[in-house]
Amino acid sequence: MEADALAVPGAGNSGRPAGAPLGNEPLGDLGLAGDHAAIWSYDFEAETLSWLPGLENLLGGGALTEAEIESRLADLVAPLTAGTRTSPPWREFELEQSFRNPAGEIRWVRLRARTIGDDNGSSGLLGIATDVTDVRENRQALEDLTDRYRLLVELSPDAVCVHEAGVVTYVNRAALTALGASSTAELIGRPIMDFVADESLPALLDRIASLHRQGASTVPADTVMLRLDGTKYLVQSISVRTTWEGRPAFQVIMRDISAQKAAEATLRYQAALISHVSDAIIATSGSGVVTSWNPAAENVYGWTAGEAIGGTVSELVGAALDPETVLRRGGVMQTTHRHRNGSTLAIRISAAEMNDGFVLVCADETARRRAEQHYSTVVASLDEGVVVIGPGGLIESANPAACRIIGVGHDDLIGVPCVTLELYDEQGRIPPARMPSVVTRRTGATLTGLVLRLRRPAGDDVWISLTSRLLTPEDPSAQAVVASFTDITERRAIGERLAHEATHDPLTELANRTLVLDSLAEALSGAGRAELTTLLFIDLDKFKVINDSLGHSVGDKVLRIAGERLRRGIGENDLVGRLGGDEFVVVTAEITEPDEIKALAEHLREALTEPITVNGRQLHIDASIGIVTAANDDTRTAEDLLRDADVAMYQAKTLGRARYEFFDVELRERMQRRLRMEQDLRDALQNEELWTAYQPVVDIESGEMVAVEALLRWKHPAHGTISPAEFIPLAEESDLINLIGKYVLRTTTREIARRREQLGIDLNLKVNLSARQLDDPHLVAGVQDALKTTGLPPHALTLEVTESALMRDQAAAAEVLTSLRDLGVSLAIDDFGTGYSSLAQLQRLPLDTLKIDRTFVTGIAESRDAAAIVKSIIAMAHAVDLIVVAEGVEDEEQLTVLRELHCDQAQGFHLGRPAPPDELFGAAG
Repeated sequence: MEADALAVPGAGNSGRPAGAPLGNEPLGDLGLAGDHAAIWSYDFEAETLSWLPGLENLLGGGALTEAEIESRLADLVAPLTAGTRTSPPWREFELEQSFRNPAGEIRWVRLRARTIGDDNGSSGLLGIATDVTDVRENRQALEDLTDRYRLLVELSPDAVCVHEAGVVTYVNRAALTALGASSTAELIGRPIMDFVADESLPALLDRIASLHRQGASTVPADTVMLRLDGTKYLVQSISVRTTWEGRPAFQVIMRDISAQKAAEATLRYQAALISHVSDAIIATSGSGVVTSWNPAAENVYGWTAGEAIGGTVSELVGAALDPETVLRRGGVMQTTHRHRNGSTLAIRISAAEMNDGFVLVCADETARRRAEQHYSTVVASLDEGVVVIGPGGLIESANPAACRIIGVGHDDLIGVPCVTLELYDEQGRIPPARMPSVVTRRTGATLTGLVLRLRRPAGDDVWISLTSRLLTPEDPSAQAVVASFTDITERRAIGERLAHEATHDPLTELANRTLVLDSLAEALSGAGRAELTTLLFIDLDKFKVINDSLGHSVGDKVLRIAGERLRRGIGENDLVGRLGGDEFVVVTAEITEPDEIKALAEHLREALTEPITVNGRQLHIDASIGIVTAANDDTRTAEDLLRDADVAMYQAKTLGRARYEFFDVELRERMQRRLRMEQDLRDALQNEELWTAYQPVVDIESGEMVAVEALLRWKHPAHGTISPAEFIPLAEESDLINLIGKYVLRTTTREIARRREQLGIDLNLKVNLSARQLDDPHLVAGVQDALKTTGLPPHALTLEVTESALMRDQAAAAEVLTSLRDLGVSLAIDDFGTGYSSLAQLQRLPLDTLKIDRTFVTGIAESRDAAAIVKSIIAMAHAVDLIVVAEGVEDEEQLTVLRELHCDQAQGFHLGRPAPPDELFGAAG
């Protein structure tokens, strides 16, 4: 209700009676002063509102009734009347409320009130209502402006931070990103100098110190900043003096100019590149006038930049040059220009538009095209077909021989997928995935000497020997393949025809094993059986060395010549045959006396030992012959006789080769002993009967022992010491050599590793590998395991392989040796000079050491020829960076000659006999 004086309920503490008019004292504390204000009160007990005049104007004007005023006031103060009943007297409360006046406007009123009462508690509220609509709108406008500014700063692409007294108080999002932070907590509160590189600190402090007044700013300056991870980046910064929460502060705006600086560096690099590239780069106007001429253009065309700039490009390059024509042809074309001196230039020209003119890049390909022309001429003249297959599998080039062999014209072959060619192997037509060029492209492997059948478009077949390799092995990613092939149809036809000759050897045209056995069986049966049938089993000595070192083609020629000599050396009714490899037989019933048989054997040997000339090289072979005779009452079969003759032949080989031996019962017993010996050798591994002796290898210059060669020894429990010459061949002919090789490798590497550590010496271990071991797929892994297990450094191990073993299959040997070399071990060729190899062949193998066979060293001190041979070997070996070791040095004279010939190392009885490790090094500690 409205009253002239407002009654304050329960104001006992003020000394006023209840319901007495309220004076001005309590209202002063509530801030009565000001426009648009009215006083009100509320009685908690009576739950009634009272107010002084003026409230109606604040709530909407004089048109409001008292009831409307009371209703509106009750709504506005409801939160206060409801929540303050239990509050003690003289507590102050404040509340801002909005309402809609009769005109429909939203108005705001601030209600400030204080609880009134006595010691018994509060009895009501006394308050002031003030219209704060204008104040609130001004405040909102300021807040909106502040929010917009804050948003602009927060979303600015430039990093912005504020620091007060040297401590960061604010950073925007761009600053977070620039400094490498994930949250403001990583930056706020840290010294601003933590984020400035040392080289930029002095200048930054000087700029900040120059700001003396509010709003003053520095000029833009380059500053090196530090990210949280310590990396640096370059910004252009401006510092502005400002305030932060009323205190002096500095706002810093930072713009990252790393990209700008990088772009400037790129431009400088490009300018330098243009000045230093090997291709001529020429800029012209739209009318063809030269505006830029780099140094390479001076070299290519012979005109200086001063002479060229301002001239017409066509005149300078000696040919019509229209950049627009180049662009119409795809931007690149081949053409011919002329040097200033008139010489012809093969040019690949590229053109691009730039501003009001063109940029021309002219690459001088004169030398390359000349080389390509020479190469094309050579390839075109080959009888061997050559095709180049691109990365997409299409044939890109083919020489005339390839077109002739495939049976198509050149234009019909270019661009054809290689997989469309019909190639067949033993399994049938080769599918696309197994085509040689596809396999080479996929694996990078070179496929050599593939014998395939090619079906021509006309329907006829030709046989080819094909090799497929990468065109650029140094860049396998290029994936271009070159395939070369030879027409071997005629040779193949001859081979197939001879292969079907069931009773004759296709190589020598002699009787094969089947015909030999059939003829022998016929001679041993029937009423017309001869008084004595003689079988000579002939094995060629030294043939394996020839075949392995010079190749099968040379070996075949030797076999054919040997077969022909045997055929000419027997009687008309005798039979000569080839069983296989280098084994021949002669069957005769024409002679009966032992002396005649011996004479025949000697005659055949003499015929075989005559020099054989193959490919301009004179070769020598001999023969070991086993002889068996069968009287007409002999019950042995043809197979039995052949077996017994083989036993006799083996005995001849055992006794030194180049001789003949007759079969007898003792031979069979010796063979049985040999079989027992082989079994004993197997047991020797398990019974620890094998041990290793070490022979010193000495540096000739210093006389110091630099290595030892491991030599295997066998002490048989019943037969005593067995010569290596007896048991090593046994091991090589069986699978024992690989087992023994692993045993030797593991025990010797362990022994030498221990001696190196105990004695503190840098000693190399040399271990022999046989040809059979090179074929072992587990050899490389075994060597690696031995080194790892024993701790011997790879460089301290040298693996020695005989010359004949290397020449047996050079490609396979090279592959195994390369894998061994990759382990870090050294490789040596042993017994050099016995295998018909050449240093040119050895150069293709990854070798480190060459050991001269003892046969060359034996007479070196007495024979000038022997010394000359050794001198040549040493010189050639040194020319390909091989260390040379001489074997079999038996006296000081030999050692002196080797020293004069600059041989590197030597071994032999004169320098030290093979000995147990304790005898050579001393007892182990």
